[in-house]
Amino acid sequence: MLPIVVVLALASAYGFWLKRTRGNVKAKNVSALITAEKIGGPLGSRATLVQFSTAFCTPCRATRALLTNIVQDLADVVHIDIDAEDQLELVRELNILSTPTTLILDSNGQEVGRAVGAPKRDQVLKALAAID
Repeated sequence: MLPIVVVLALASAYGFWLKRTRGNVKAKNVSALITAEKIGGPLGSRATLVQFSTAFCTPCRATRALLTNIVQDLADVVHIDIDAEDQLELVRELNILSTPTTLILDSNGQEVGRAVGAPKRDQVLKALAAID
């Protein structure tokens, strides 16, 4: 009986940790700039939301809808959706480990935030507000 309790406790702890960390926008300081040529579209005049997704990823659809909705109200922010399976070299270069992953870039192409998993609307808006 004790091994079952231990396994359930460990699985529960892992589940709580995973739920708490997925989708949170974390600040990044990466020295290399991400250019419009790399992501296949123009950078926004204030910010760019670059989403890496795959065809079989259900949270990717929800993330795409959320980010599209956010940029509709912000003329200076652009959303670019990249199929991770088609851009494996870029995925490796940017260290994208799962989908959806959303990069928040400033107007120069500097990564200022990253959300692994489906991001939360308020966190994306907060990260965008922090960009001058």
